[in-house]
Amino acid sequence: MGNRAEEDYNFVFKVVLIGESGVGKTNLLSRFTRNEFKQDSRTTIGVEFSTRTVTLGTAAIKAQIWDTAGLERYRAITSAYYRGAVGALLVFDLTKHQTYAVAERWLKELYDHAEATIVVMLVGNKSDLQQAREVPTEEARMFAENNGLLFLETSALDSTNVELAFQMVLKEILTKVSKQRQSSSRTNAITLGGAQAGQEQGPGEKRACCISL
Repeated sequence: MGNRAEEDYNFVFKVVLIGESGVGKTNLLSRFTRNEFKQDSRTTIGVEFSTRTVTLGTAAIKAQIWDTAGLERYRAITSAYYRGAVGALLVFDLTKHQTYAVAERWLKELYDHAEATIVVMLVGNKSDLQQAREVPTEEARMFAENNGLLFLETSALDSTNVELAFQMVLKEILTKVSKQRQSSSRTNAITLGGAQAGQEQGPGEKRACCISL
């Protein structure tokens, strides 16, 4: 096989993290991609991203997870941030109801800038702080169901459901790509939400979906 470590994936999926500042987006990112948690993590400035390759069935998926500040002054980067994304995690802090109350606003912004086919999961983070909970699980679950979203509660601190959250989103994206691929079997490129998505690699070449920045 030779040294093909860098080419050893079939798809690249861009997934964005959205939600208010302080809900734990950066620690979800670092927990999933590097298995790290920083108790005193600072507010994200602008945009950053990390990658991790995971195997789903027979497909190797390179997940490119983007994290942005939830602060108003960084909103100018919005369009570029969402471009090419095929998945999103809308994160709120389940100990701060205000971060959940604005979920609808974040959804509107997402759908204003991303494609309608994007896979979205509502994530209630900080489930390790049950004694300080302000958002009932069933209330958030109902909101997710009414808006066609996946839903999960996580803890970046103790790792609860972090792996599962990203895996569920990536699996749903792969399912959409696979269905489109089957219906477009006569072409090499598959279009998912207007971005070239799910181009399968040939020997010695890398093709990626959803990298528009």
